[in-house]
Amino acid sequence: MTTLDDLMKLPGAMAAFEFRGSGEVLEQRIAYPDRINESTLDLLAHMCAANLSIATMQARGWEKVTGMEGFYPIQEFTLIGFDWSVVVSGLQREHYKQAGKFSLPPFMGVVLANESADYEAAFGILERKEPVP
Repeated sequence: MTTLDDLMKLPGAMAAFEFRGSGEVLEQRIAYPDRINESTLDLLAHMCAANLSIATMQARGWEKVTGMEGFYPIQEFTLIGFDWSVVVSGLQREHYKQAGKFSLPPFMGVVLANESADYEAAFGILERKEPVP
């Protein structure tokens, strides 16, 4: 099971967080409070939730208009900034949906310092399959 502590072990990990689709931070770990604080992480989680919603709308619309498949559901994304980036996953939520579960787990994200970010490793941890209870 992927945990915030697993994400914090990544090279360059500055923070890891779980958040609802509404953007509300549920749990967090912050390694460098001088570089990213709770207020910034809250804003980031809301921005990630908004981006997931917009990307979902675009993917569903694109599939419907073009007949092409494979764009929906949006499961993960990376937002790259000047100094640090965020990798977010809702993949575990999709596993729960496919199993017909109604109580969905939160989204997970990790903030990485760009100078040492390992995006492949971040996605590797976020993509770990968990058994659906």
